[in-house]
Parts: sequence; C-alpha cells; structure tokens
Amino acid sequence: MKFLSFIFTALLLFATQLYAHCQIPCGVYDDTMRVKMIEEHTLTILKSMNYIASNQKDLEQQNQVTRWIINKEEHAQEIQNIVSEYFLTQRIKLKDDSKESKDLYHAQLTALHNILLDAMKCKQTINTNNTTSLLDNLNNFVNLYFDDHGKKHLRELN
Repeated sequence: MKFLSFIFTALLLFATQLYAHCQIPCGVYDDTMRVKMIEEHTLTILKSMNYIASNQKDLEQQNQVTRWIINKEEHAQEIQNIVSEYFLTQRIKLKDDSKESKDLYHAQLTALHNILLDAMKCKQTINTNNTTSLLDNLNNFVNLYFDDHGKKHLRELN
C-alpha cells in the first residue's frame, strides 16, 4: 500500500506543471497601475519634502512636520514594496538565453535597483533631487519593460 501511495504521489508531482507568475496567481494585478502607484507615491513624497523644508524651523508646526516625515517615509516604503514584492519577485524574468534577452533583463534589474535606492534616499533626506531621480528611473524602467501598447495605456491614464 505504501508503494502505491509513493507511485501515485510521484506521478502527481511529475504530471503537474505550475505556471504561476505571482505569489497567488489571481490575475487581478495590473502592471500599469503599479507604475501609476509609484508615481503617486513619489509625488506625495515630493509634497512632504516641500512642506518639511518650509516648516522645519517653526516650533509650533513640529507635530505637523513630524506627521509629514512619517508620511514621506511610508510612501517611500510603499515604492520599495511594489518594486521588490511585485516587479522583482513576480514580473521580471529572463525570457531566454539570447544576448538581447539577458541585456534587457539586466537593464530592467538595474532600473529597478535605482528606483529602490532613490526611494531609500527619499527616506533619509528632504532633497527633492531624489524624487526627480526616482521619476527618471521609473521612466527608464517603463521604456524597458512595456511595449508600445503598454506605454500608450500609461499615457491614457494620465
């Protein structure tokens, strides 16, 4: 009986192929929506930085400044989560062993890594150049990741 159970388990394992692209393959995720979310988080960070810079010397505003700092850091963390938990772990894959595919894969990884670094710098400072760099790196990633149809869809969302 144990032998039959072993054979059945082995057949089941070898006959089953999984093609999941994400942690829970529900099919509801939308790549363009994730990019728009990153843009919105970045603009919120920029707004937070500007508020902090203009009110940091006013002692009466310290509670509000603290709230803006927390807000800025939460949005930067959301960007890091989207990049690492969605794009890096679920979407960016090496398509084949060709040089073009490898070059594209490495360029996408580099762009996403730069977005992660920019988000980290947004947490650490109120230098708005970091949000500019973040948006530039996001645009670079969009150009590497999306085909013309995906880019058109993103423009329509604006």
